[in-house]
Amino acid sequence: MTPSLPAAPSLEQLRRQAKELARAHARGDAAALERAAAHRADPKKPLKLAGAQHVLAREYGFASWPRMRAYVERASLYGEGLEHAFHESVDYYEGRADGLLASAQDGTPEATMRFEAERAELTPAGARAIVAHRHGFETWSALKRHVVALREDGDPFRRAYEAIEAGADGSLRQLLERFPELARANGTNGNALINMASDVGSLKVLIAAGADVAHPNAHGWTPLHQAAYSDRVDLAEVLLAAGAPADVSARGAGGTPLVVALFWGHRAVVEVLLAAGRWPDNLRVGAGTGDLDRIAELVGEDGIVSDAAGALRGFYRPHGGFPAWTPVDDPQEIVDEALSWAARADRVEAVELLVARGARVEADVYRGTALTWAAAQGRVAAVRTLVALGADVDQRATFGGPSHGQRVTALQIAAQAGRRDVVETLLELGADPTLRDALYDGPASGWAAQGGNADLAALLREREAAAG
Repeated sequence: MTPSLPAAPSLEQLRRQAKELARAHARGDAAALERAAAHRADPKKPLKLAGAQHVLAREYGFASWPRMRAYVERASLYGEGLEHAFHESVDYYEGRADGLLASAQDGTPEATMRFEAERAELTPAGARAIVAHRHGFETWSALKRHVVALREDGDPFRRAYEAIEAGADGSLRQLLERFPELARANGTNGNALINMASDVGSLKVLIAAGADVAHPNAHGWTPLHQAAYSDRVDLAEVLLAAGAPADVSARGAGGTPLVVALFWGHRAVVEVLLAAGRWPDNLRVGAGTGDLDRIAELVGEDGIVSDAAGALRGFYRPHGGFPAWTPVDDPQEIVDEALSWAARADRVEAVELLVARGARVEADVYRGTALTWAAAQGRVAAVRTLVALGADVDQRATFGGPSHGQRVTALQIAAQAGRRDVVETLLELGADPTLRDALYDGPASGWAAQGGNADLAALLREREAAAG
């Protein structure tokens, strides 16, 4: 029978198991011989303690006894605070350290507490030191060596992560039966397996095994935040039914799952989240959900913006790939930002109402005008409405991270995103396909090609030639 690792394994327990196996094998015990046969070429050869330890480690899925011993020592030393490496690219951990730093610079409590606990400076080196220590290593170099050996290591958390990635909920269930502590164990930056579950089967297995549906990672990001980010109605429904909270903020005040979904203009998952409550209840939420009555309450016909309109806007980016920004209480910024949120969700009536009450169609409040965001998200109706309301079809804007879009046009962003309907609409409305951006000096056809949209690139090249 395959053994199950105790919830809080100790080396003493494992050494005792190995000794018992060696003694049983020496007695000729049939079960012990069968266990040895699974991992030794000659199962009847005398099984010394080192051999029994190797068999035991292999039964638990580890490459060797030293690998299992290292795992147990880290788990014993760090307890519930240990974070398990699960990704085999060193670059991944560098990115997580950068993200942790960005989150702390945003003032995210969970992230800043990590720097305070480690007495680490808010620098890339400080963030790397925290990530290394959280994984049970004194130095970044030691963590890198561990990551390189992950494939041969046999770490159960990595195997569980692979099962989730493959949608293999049966394999995941077996791993959780053998390693029950995995249901509540943490990976890099505090991400438990439930934070990374991307299919309903795996999610239900984890919940049944005792995973915390409200578990926050280092950014305060819960499983429901991730479902909202990905526009996954199915995952959100399972989480909400299991009691996942919908009013928890991450990456800044007001960064609830609903707001995360609205940041991307997701409409399907928004409807599910709204049924759980409206958190927070400010102007950009009213704009993104198309709540005309709420918009009218927050912004009067005279353009006066109420204090409630700009409440809880601390959240402004879902990850560190977007640049740092500080939202302010300027009424014009509040209504202009709300216009962008209405446009990306294709809330046409909300767009019209906001413009009528003072929102500027040309405003680039944070990484994109309303037109650029509408183009990026494939919102044809919003694009037509904005242009009809005076938006310049060729206006230059920012978009995404600092290395993504500078002086880009809506046409270029739509081309990169493969939004053919929007590209054709913008061309119909007079967009110039020959314009080039400031960072890459590329026309819309180049942006389409970079996004892997060959047919769209060919169409735009034809239009460029015709325009030239």
